[in-house]
Amino acid sequence: MAKAKSSSARPYLAHRQRQRERILDAARELFDAQGIDRVTMAEITAASGVQPSTLYQYFPSKDEIVAALVSEIFASDSLLIEQRVDSAPDALARIAALFDFLAEDLARSPRNARFMAQFDALYARDWPVERLLAIEASSGLRDFHFLTRLIREGIADGSLRADLQPAFTLHAVLNAVIGLERRLAAFGGKLETEFGQPIDRLFREALRILLLGMASPRAARRFHFVPPAPSIQPRPAGSSTPKPRSVPRSEFRPPKSSLPSAKPTSSRNAKVHAGANSPRKPHLPRPSARPQSASRTAGETR
Repeated sequence: MAKAKSSSARPYLAHRQRQRERILDAARELFDAQGIDRVTMAEITAASGVQPSTLYQYFPSKDEIVAALVSEIFASDSLLIEQRVDSAPDALARIAALFDFLAEDLARSPRNARFMAQFDALYARDWPVERLLAIEASSGLRDFHFLTRLIREGIADGSLRADLQPAFTLHAVLNAVIGLERRLAAFGGKLETEFGQPIDRLFREALRILLLGMASPRAARRFHFVPPAPSIQPRPAGSSTPKPRSVPRSEFRPPKSSLPSAKPTSSRNAKVHAGANSPRKPHLPRPSARPQSASRTAGETR
C-alpha cells in the first residue's frame, strides 16, 4: 500500500516542480528586461501561464521569488567553485581559481550578474542580513572562516605576502571583485563603448592586478600580462549590445616557457655571450710605434 502511494505521488511532485520552474523562468526573464522593482506579481502570473491562485501557492510574494532565484545561483556557484578551488595546489592558486570562475561566469551568463546587481539594491533597502545569511548557508556557500583560513595557509606556504591580514583581507578583496563584476554586467555595452574594451577583459585585468597585490614576490611571476584585446569602436545609437567575448583562462597562469632553454655552451661561446651583455670600453687611439733609432728616455729600464 505504501509503495502504491509513493509511486502515485511522484508524478504530482514532478508536476509541482515543473510549475515552480515555469514561474521562476518567467520571473527571471521579466526581472532582466524590466528590473525587479518594476515587475508585478500579475505580470509574472501572465508570463508563466499559471493561475494567480497557483502562483501564490508557490510564492506568497515577489520577495519569495527573488529569494528562490538567489538561492539557485548560490547553490550552482557553490558546487562549481568548490570543485575548482579544492584542486588547486596552493592558497594563491585557489584564490586565482575562484577569480577565474567569476570571470568565466561573467562572460558565460552576464544575466545572473545583472540580476544580482538589482538584488543588491533590494537587499540594501529591504532585507535583513539574517535572511541573506540563511540563504547562503542553505545553498552550501563556504563561510567567512574559510576565507580567513585561506589567507593563513597562503602566508604559511609562501604563495601570499606575509603582511596580509587574515581576518579581513580576502573579505575586502571579494567585496571589491563582486561589486566590480555586477557593475560591469549592469552597464554592459555602455562601459564597453566608454572604455573601448570588452567587459570580461576589463574584469580579468582587475583580477590579475588584485592577485599580484596579494602574491608573494616568488609567486607573482605566474600572473604574466596578456596584451589587451582590440579596442571596441563606438556603436551607433539604438544598436544592440554585443555578446561579451571571453578571454582564455591562461591569463591567470604562467606561460609554458618564459625563459630561454638552458643548452650547454662551450667556454668560448660563454665568454662571447657574456661579453655581448657587458658594457663596452671607450675606444682610445693606439700610440704610434716608436722609431727603432730613437734613444731610450731617462728612467726607461734596460
